[in-house]
Amino acid sequence: MSAKDIRVLVVDDSPLIREIICDQVATAAGMEVVGTAAHGRQALSLIDSKRPDVVTLDIQMPQMDGLTTLDEILKRQPLPVIMVSALTQLGATTTLDALDRGAVDYLEKPQSDALSAEAFRDELLRKIRMAAGADVRRILEIRQERKQRREEQKRQIRAPIQVAPVASAELADKCIAIGISTGGPPALSGLFETLRPPMPPIVVVQHMPPHFTKPFAWRLNSLTSLSIKEAESGDVLRPNHVLVAPGGRHLLLRSSARMVKVVLSDGPPVSSHKPSVDVMMKAAAEVYGNRVLGVIMTGMGRDGADGCAAIRAGGGYVLGQDEASSDVYGMNRVAYVEGHVDRQFGLGDAARTISLQIKRLWQRRPAAAAP
Repeated sequence: MSAKDIRVLVVDDSPLIREIICDQVATAAGMEVVGTAAHGRQALSLIDSKRPDVVTLDIQMPQMDGLTTLDEILKRQPLPVIMVSALTQLGATTTLDALDRGAVDYLEKPQSDALSAEAFRDELLRKIRMAAGADVRRILEIRQERKQRREEQKRQIRAPIQVAPVASAELADKCIAIGISTGGPPALSGLFETLRPPMPPIVVVQHMPPHFTKPFAWRLNSLTSLSIKEAESGDVLRPNHVLVAPGGRHLLLRSSARMVKVVLSDGPPVSSHKPSVDVMMKAAAEVYGNRVLGVIMTGMGRDGADGCAAIRAGGGYVLGQDEASSDVYGMNRVAYVEGHVDRQFGLGDAARTISLQIKRLWQRRPAAAAP
């Protein structure tokens, strides 16, 4: 065992799931399982003695559930916690709560077929390695700042963003394309809480498995004055409406009778993801040309970098979330370093930056012909 091995504590009430995770970690170079627990109380008793670098944590457990256990772990020390969730609406909703509270990532429980088991192993090991290098203190600070902003907004009458409005009709033939991954659910919640109409049609790819994106879209919709839903084939892009790509499907766009409609594809993963930011952004660039505002945000990997390049090549403009406000400065970093980002922004200023950019881009020049 190397002194640099990642020490993993596995917490799950299912002996089978514990065994699967332990077996996968045991086969990986550079990591080891230092303990297992069947419930939260047992996990807390092992934290001090085993000193794990990463905790994988089940959501539904006896004696102490996953959310309560997460809170108690983070009170003791800023450990990276990966939530392991069942593919159910309840599991998805609870996972989103866990991410708001400070979990660094989540993983869907393994399925029985060999292909799913292999995909689970790849995701598990990749996310453990990412989590081991996460700055959990900074992630918790970002979460706390967002929580304080939300509480302050509840106490005050919301003042409108001071940007000269653009009429919705002027924005109907334009599009905002947002790509985001690890750290995305809390970041998008913060963005849509403060983003105000009028807005062009917005399409979002958030890397998530099936069954998670619909509850996620519902949650976002409850926070905003925009209309947000999980995208379906045939949906028409409209001003002040946001469509979130469903987990496990690529989101494409097609022009039809002077409207733009969603087409969902079951093709292979692109840039290791389905849905892929690259696929969605390239489709937006093809349909909308110079009338696209790309937004690349927190996330692991490089998905979206090629999509941002396509938007800029078509005459569009790209905003990138900065390092200081990102849970993981990965996708947005690659796009920035490769020269595909026109301007960076902090998450707390995201809504104002987007609103100002809409005014600058689309009030100064005539719109091209509608698709």
